[in-house]
Amino acid sequence: MSEQPDRPEQDVQREVTELEGKSATAARLFDIRRIIGGLFVLYGVIVTITGLTDDKAAIDKAEGININLWTGLGMLLLGLFFLTWLKLRPTAPPPPPQSPDTP
Repeated sequence: MSEQPDRPEQDVQREVTELEGKSATAARLFDIRRIIGGLFVLYGVIVTITGLTDDKAAIDKAEGININLWTGLGMLLLGLFFLTWLKLRPTAPPPPPQSPDTP
């Protein structure tokens, strides 16, 4: 009979522990550095390709500078910086939960 009231509390603790684990996984998956880096790399590739295929009129319009090429390369570098930063300094996993039984 004495175990009956403890049972729902153990279930709640187990569910909380599972949710904390899922939350930490989601936080690492949706790290803002991954999203920003990925978008900058994607747009950088598109703008760089546009810069490589620009005609003379588009370059003359920008006073002789292939602005699409330079902007695309800059975006690629920035995106790669964010992705490298994510790889070198990943989000730290949460500390293991402390149970009330252990000191």
